[in-house]
Amino acid sequence: MPPRKVPQRTVSSASVKHLDPTQVELEIEISDSELDAARERAFRELVKNARIPGFRPGKAPRKVFEAQYGTEAIAERAMDRVVRDAYPRALRENSLEPVDEPQMELLPEEEGRPLRLRATVSVRPPIELGEYKGLATDVQPAPVTDEDLERSLEALRRETAALVPVERPVEIGDVPTLDYEGRIDDVPFEGGKAENQPVELVEDRFIPGFVSGIVGMRAGEERLVEAEFPADYSNAELAGKKAVFSIKVHENKAPEIPELDDAFAKRFGGENATLDELRGDMRRRLEASAQNQTQRRRTSQLLDQLMAAHEFALPAVLVDREADHLEKETQTRTERAGLTWEGYLEQQGKTPDQMRADFRTEAERRVKSTLLLEEIAKRENIQATPADIEAEIASLARQYGQPQEAILQMLQPNLRSLVDGIVRSKTLDVLLKSARDGGAPLEATPAAPE
Repeated sequence: MPPRKVPQRTVSSASVKHLDPTQVELEIEISDSELDAARERAFRELVKNARIPGFRPGKAPRKVFEAQYGTEAIAERAMDRVVRDAYPRALRENSLEPVDEPQMELLPEEEGRPLRLRATVSVRPPIELGEYKGLATDVQPAPVTDEDLERSLEALRRETAALVPVERPVEIGDVPTLDYEGRIDDVPFEGGKAENQPVELVEDRFIPGFVSGIVGMRAGEERLVEAEFPADYSNAELAGKKAVFSIKVHENKAPEIPELDDAFAKRFGGENATLDELRGDMRRRLEASAQNQTQRRRTSQLLDQLMAAHEFALPAVLVDREADHLEKETQTRTERAGLTWEGYLEQQGKTPDQMRADFRTEAERRVKSTLLLEEIAKRENIQATPADIEAEIASLARQYGQPQEAILQMLQPNLRSLVDGIVRSKTLDVLLKSARDGGAPLEATPAAPE
């Protein structure tokens, strides 16, 4: 009896093996007819640019082309095309959403079987949504008081104050220029020395004893000042220890705080501005800031509830990627602050492994909340419309003082991130609008303009 022939399919087929909830192995069979068609298309593309004596470009028969150039180029391009077509089709047919690039492997040929590919890829985990609307939140907006307004105006006055030289002894709030060097048990320690350093003397910015020891000094005076590091100081090697600082005052300056009047208001609102207008503008800004803070706290509380109510596996590749991002982001901020990474770890009192564990914990939270919100967005059919994207680009253009075309060009490589951010924001609005507080829905507060 003759051997049974393998049925000829026109397209590839795939079987799925779940390695774990977030990783699958796809075995994709490529039909002979699909592979033949891919080879023919590859030949047609390659022959267009081939220079073969006796034939116009694109007109040489395939056998002649293969005789001159070989079959490898056709086979390579055909296989690339087949993989590009078959892999996404296998994902669609099996309702899989990859979160990373696949690892591809061409399986050994077996007699009587079609060509096979194996793709191992991390995928989005299955999420069974529970209740996500009507969640309770007890966060209430904090009112902006007259005291808050006056405090902000006073801070604005101090920020705009000019520093002027003074001949009197140093007082709290002054900005003397100092040389100082700290020692513990007569041994200098890292970060305890500076020269010609302007220092604003605010008590709670320095370790106890440092500021009070400088008060009363005059320009040209030198003094030894005793201070003590708090027991909970971030650098464990210095925590709880007493230090002696040798200090020299070069000069002393004091802030010349402007009067709170219409002339002061004109600095911020133009020639016709008044103090009453400045107060009104400042109050509106404080209220907008309070609303934004309330929204952030409500959002955080709702996300905490959602994550506590939903358990599912997290793709390790996403957690690792987010932890890497957090670490690099922190290292960049540390460098900009003039610290080494080793110095930062020392300040935090943590080893590299402990810091990495902290980043991973935060990464897990971020990945879980993102996956949950994306699942809710699918359920609610929330999308970023062209109008949403245009409005976001216009907002960014106003914020950075750039034409919209320039912003769009800058964002083009990461437009997907912009779209994802819009969808996330709209999804959070759905949660906030449905949230309960004593039975009343909480309205989502629009973000205040920057």
